[in-house]
Amino acid sequence: PGVKPEDIDISITGDVLTIKGETKVEEKVEKENYICQERRYGAFSRSITLPGGLDTDEAEATFEDGVLTLRIPKVEEVKPKSITIKKK
Repeated sequence: PGVKPEDIDISITGDVLTIKGETKVEEKVEKENYICQERRYGAFSRSITLPGGLDTDEAEATFEDGVLTLRIPKVEEVKPKSITIKKK
C-alpha cells in the first residue's frame, strides 16, 4: 500500500523473479501553535524462484487500485512428431 507504479522495479533473471520498490511519504500539518512534519522512507525487495515451463518473454504486469498483478504464461508443450518409415 502507498507504493506508486513508477517506484516499482520488476525483473526476471533466469528462473528468479525479483520485485523491488521504495516508499516515500511526507506529511506536514501546520496549526496555529505548532508545525508537525513527518517523513517516512522504506525500501523492499522480494525474490521468488519460478517453476519451469514459463514463457518469461511474454510476462506482463498491471497495477490497479494499489494491486500489482503479474501474468507469466506457460510454454506450450512440445508435441511429439511422428516419423513414418519409408520402404525402399
